[in-house]
Amino acid sequence: MISTAMGAQKRRGSGEGTVYKRADGLWAAQLRLPTGERRTLYASKKSDVQAKLQALRRGADDGLLPSAESHIRFDQFVDRWLDAIRSSVRESTYVSYELNARRLKRFIGRAQLSAITPLMIQGAYAKLSAEGLSARSVLQIHATLHRALEQAVKWGMLARNPSSAVERPRPKRAEMSTLTLDELLRLFEAARGGRMYGMFVLLGTTGMRVGEALGLKWDDIDSPGRRLVIRRAQQRHTGRGLVMVEPKTARSRRTVHLTALAVEALEQHREYTKLLRAAARDRWRESGLVFTSTVGDGMEAGVVNDNLNRLLAKAGLPRIRVHDLRHTVATILLQGGAHPKLVQELLGHSTITLTLDTYSHVTPAMHQDLTRRLDAALSAQMPKELLVGR
Repeated sequence: MISTAMGAQKRRGSGEGTVYKRADGLWAAQLRLPTGERRTLYASKKSDVQAKLQALRRGADDGLLPSAESHIRFDQFVDRWLDAIRSSVRESTYVSYELNARRLKRFIGRAQLSAITPLMIQGAYAKLSAEGLSARSVLQIHATLHRALEQAVKWGMLARNPSSAVERPRPKRAEMSTLTLDELLRLFEAARGGRMYGMFVLLGTTGMRVGEALGLKWDDIDSPGRRLVIRRAQQRHTGRGLVMVEPKTARSRRTVHLTALAVEALEQHREYTKLLRAAARDRWRESGLVFTSTVGDGMEAGVVNDNLNRLLAKAGLPRIRVHDLRHTVATILLQGGAHPKLVQELLGHSTITLTLDTYSHVTPAMHQDLTRRLDAALSAQMPKELLVGR
């Protein structure tokens, strides 16, 4: 029997557990597990300890019991999780996870890990949205939380992932901005003869990511063979500056074949780089990179973006992002009848599903073209008597 010094108790049936308030004001709950072990839970509020007890009972009923470590707070757990995954994810991914975790901590950070419920998570999302965070940002927070809590389940700290029962935000699909083929050529013309001509011809004819172009070295380019190999990408890391990282996915490490225009633009850029080296003299820092700063080291992505805005204005073209040049290449190719599988390989997408989902705005025209081709094939082989009235 529990001592009366523990305070008033609320007795439950066998297997349901006991909730009581201790003499020091702290609420506690006890449950005898099927193994015979007695588990004790604590919280400052009765509702919190009841939620913990409910989660523990569900786990006992399902034969899935959280470990004793589940008593740690969410903020303690998520910090441990971030430390554990830091070496296995890209720096940009880690920075995103850390930001999302920081936003969640404001609302559920002090909650005990095992006491977190779908309703608690849903409430945090609602508060973040009310503060003006976009649906897409909240969805990214959800993805981070789901992955973290999945790890808690694998570590035996939770019986189930409470975020699986949460209604996820549904962001509106953003309108994709692309240039037409005529507009793309006008951009090239505006850039011709300048420092960024090679960069924009390369991005506008290969669909490379800007980080891949900034990580490109002259050794990666085979001009006579009209191809290059993407082996790395450049990123800016907090506290480390510009660094080279592995390509985004396994398929991102790829060979890209070049148009004659791209080969010519790269050769012009090679000559331009010689002029930069001569002007910098002893300040030149040889890096082997194709696209460099004025003293030979890595070029910032912001420089590419600023120059694109300037050239678009010069050519009288609508403003787009640098990444939209990648979308432009894919859209022009798909509209021209290129097979989506080949476009996937060119862009380095991990799956063809990603390619088709990203460029779904092009598929109606592709379907119409397929129908016309099928109609032409049927007409060519169909007996004349069946063609009457067609």
